[in-house]
Amino acid sequence: MKKILYIMLAVIGLTACKSQEPVSLAAFKTQETECLGNDIDGKMTLKVWAQGRNRQDAINKALKKAVYDVTFTGITAGNGSANTYPVVDEANARQKYQDYFDKFFVDGGAYTKYVTTKGQKKSAQDELQGDGFKTYGIIVVVDRSALKKRYQSDNVIAQ
Repeated sequence: MKKILYIMLAVIGLTACKSQEPVSLAAFKTQETECLGNDIDGKMTLKVWAQGRNRQDAINKALKKAVYDVTFTGITAGNGSANTYPVVDEANARQKYQDYFDKFFVDGGAYTKYVTTKGQKKSAQDELQGDGFKTYGIIVVVDRSALKKRYQSDNVIAQ
C-alpha cells in the first residue's frame, strides 16, 4: 500500500513540475493612449488599447476610452504634438457632473458622435495575446474641437 502511495506522489510531483509555455505580459499591461497626429480642424488621431471578448467589443471599448481620455486625462504619449490637456480640466469634474457624464458615456451614447474608426483596415489593428483574452490597438479619430463646443454649450466647461 505504501508503494502505491509513493508512486502516486511521485507521478503527481512530476506532472506538477512540468514546464509551461511562457505567456506574453504585454497583454496584461495597461497601455497608454497614444497620439498619432493632430489635424488643423481639431481632430486627433489616437491609438487606443482595449481588451474585449472579441474584436468588435474591443473596438467599442476603445471608442469610449478615447473620448474619456481626451475629456478627462489628456494625451501625453505619442509624437511631439501629443501633449494636449484634457478638455475638462476642472478638478473632480467627473464627480461634479456625474449625471451628465453617466448619460454621455452610456453604451451607444452621445460620445459616439465625436469618435470614429472610419477608414481603418482590420490589418492596421495591433493585437496582443494574453492568457484567454486579447488586447487590441485600435486607431481612432476624436473630434476634440466639437467635443469642447458640446461641453461649453451644455455648461460643463466655461466658454
